[in-house]
Amino acid sequence: QGQLVESGGGLVQPGGSLTLSCAASGFTIADYAIGWFRQGTGKERDGISSIDSDGSTYYADSVKGRFTISRDIVKNTVYLQIHSLEPEDTANYYCAAHRSLAVVAGASPASPDYWGQGTQVTVSS
Repeated sequence: QGQLVESGGGLVQPGGSLTLSCAASGFTIADYAIGWFRQGTGKERDGISSIDSDGSTYYADSVKGRFTISRDIVKNTVYLQIHSLEPEDTANYYCAAHRSLAVVAGASPASPDYWGQGTQVTVSS
């Protein structure tokens, strides 16, 4: 059974940076597309960035230029670097895995095979 565990969230001042981690176990990220989602209070969960099994990446327009997704296949971990944080970035950040990029990019109604439990990012002065 596969599992995803996020970490790296916390309280950050506006303009700051964070790196979130999504550690996978029970499956190999090289065989899956991994996506990051976020959900703010009272908002829907939105796909923001994903990386396909071939390493190609996708970013939602709202985060282009500030977010960078990457992966370390040896560590079986996907990362999300976030720069120039804004209060609007405050949310619970989740990672998810599926063999289809469309699913983890939030462009398909199908559900990911695996979800993490989330890590909270709060941007406030």
